Amino acid sequence: MDFDLSPRAQDLCRRLEDFMAHYVLPYNAAWHQAVAEGLYPPPFLEDLKTLAREQGLWNLFLPGLREDEPGTRLGNLDYAPLAEIMGRLPWASEVFNCSAPDTGNIELLHRFATPAQRAQWLGPLLHGTMRSAFAMSEPDVASSDPTNLQTTLRHDGDALVLNGRKWFITGAAHPHCRLLIVMCESGGDGGEVPQHGRHSLVLVPMDTPGLRLVRNIAIMQHHAPEGHCEIVLQNVRVPAANLLGAEGEGFAMAQARLGPGRIHHCMRTIGQCELALALACERTLERRAFGKYLADFSNVQEWIAESRLEIDQARLLVLRAAWALDQGAHADLSAQSRADVAGIKVVAARLQTRVVDRAMQVFGAMGLSPDTPLAYFWTWGRALHLMDGPDEVHLRSVARHELARARARRGATAAYFTTPEQLLAPPRIR
Repeated sequence: MDFDLSPRAQDLCRRLEDFMAHYVLPYNAAWHQAVAEGLYPPPFLEDLKTLAREQGLWNLFLPGLREDEPGTRLGNLDYAPLAEIMGRLPWASEVFNCSAPDTGNIELLHRFATPAQRAQWLGPLLHGTMRSAFAMSEPDVASSDPTNLQTTLRHDGDALVLNGRKWFITGAAHPHCRLLIVMCESGGDGGEVPQHGRHSLVLVPMDTPGLRLVRNIAIMQHHAPEGHCEIVLQNVRVPAANLLGAEGEGFAMAQARLGPGRIHHCMRTIGQCELALALACERTLERRAFGKYLADFSNVQEWIAESRLEIDQARLLVLRAAWALDQGAHADLSAQSRADVAGIKVVAARLQTRVVDRAMQVFGAMGLSPDTPLAYFWTWGRALHLMDGPDEVHLRSVARHELARARARRGATAAYFTTPEQLLAPPRIR
């Protein structure tokens, strides 16, 4: 395995670091003030986006871009450290048109959209003139088992009619959100259609009659300005041409976007953990208690060391998953790649809650306040244990992969056992 970045990716990392330091970070306080005053997105964001595009820091995430599409065409491994850099500041990804869920939706449209769908939706997304959302989870069923999803799709002449309720739909409250990709139950029961062949993806414009945004749901008392929304679909009618891909292939298409998307999430998390550790280290060097600096207490030194080891371990796992996807498993994830992608999701969530929790403890009461980003980071880390599938589901995927490997090589460990008979009659060495 070779985790070395290409020379081009190394150059982009340097340029992105410089752009963040000179243009994005100076606006951080202004961004928070604008959002607090109800100005979202802040008026200066478009200027930053224009500057990022002019400097070639645009659509950094999609390796399959065509020559006539704007972007850098990086592989997963080369993009990973860029996601880490952007992740330190949660709102920064939008500056470079690398925000979730747009990145995953762009990939879906890039792979499965018709020419007409590409012209209507993919082009504006690639140029950053609109935002999008992906509607999958539902409040009335356990969405950790996606075969439970109940939002219905039926045909009515040349129209598709959708009914259902979705929630925690990230990005749906963004003023520029124009498109909702909805996963629907499209007919057939267990005896007629395979369990994972009963759902479809439909492209629904946000201004379609019958689509109602009920509320922006707070996560741990934090309201994201772009929204984690509850949405009701009541007799929502769209043209049949708004079906994305083939009917019944919704799960397969959604699976295709999971690998790169989870790598993006995990690397952004690692970026936030790096910042949390840096903040904690600086705090320990300047804060005194009981006659000495916090950095001199052995338990604090252990917290710092544990955080460093865990961050580096997590990064290596994510880079391995990114490297594997770049080797050709992108289109159809292999069993090992699926296990890797499931594993990094669990590792990243655990990493963020542990590292940020230690940093908050170092900061004391300030760590609970909005004066540092730590409270937000911890909230987001806790949410990651449930978002995009709970930890338990991903752990089950990893365990199933390990057990499948064990079944395939069953008996191979027998030589490692020592029986009483072997002890009484050991083999002779000639």
